[in-house]
Amino acid sequence: MTFYITDSAVFIYGYDGDPSRFITVPTVRNEMKSQEAVMRFEIACETGTRVEQPDPDIRKKVVSLSKETRDVEELSDTDIDILAKAYEYKDESILLTDDYAVQNVASVLGIKFQPIAQKKIKDVLVWGKKCTACRRKFDKGDECPVCGSPLKKVRRRKL
Repeated sequence: MTFYITDSAVFIYGYDGDPSRFITVPTVRNEMKSQEAVMRFEIACETGTRVEQPDPDIRKKVVSLSKETRDVEELSDTDIDILAKAYEYKDESILLTDDYAVQNVASVLGIKFQPIAQKKIKDVLVWGKKCTACRRKFDKGDECPVCGSPLKKVRRRKL
């Protein structure tokens, strides 16, 4: 049986699926702003959706890998939890997410994923930062260590 690891987009957009095949993490509930999304989440939980904590060791692996792709700055704690849970069920699940950073890391981890309302990513990317003033390139940060101007996220290369 295929399980679906669900991020908040499933409940925000109202994905039509069998809730008894959904697995999510507790922090997904915190990402919902509308009453409709909260209600969809609660109904899903009452009708079979499993809410599980991710394995801490797998979570560390996800954080480490997301640092390599430099997606770590874009990922919330919930995103990392969802990726860790999807990795736990890697051979028997599909990750449902619209988040491009999550999809990028999922690709590198070998996790099957499917978008909800957005297009699927085409390429796995490694990100970097570029100064908006002096144009120097850096691996991370928000402010240029040379001139103090803001850094902008830029694509470094495809994997």
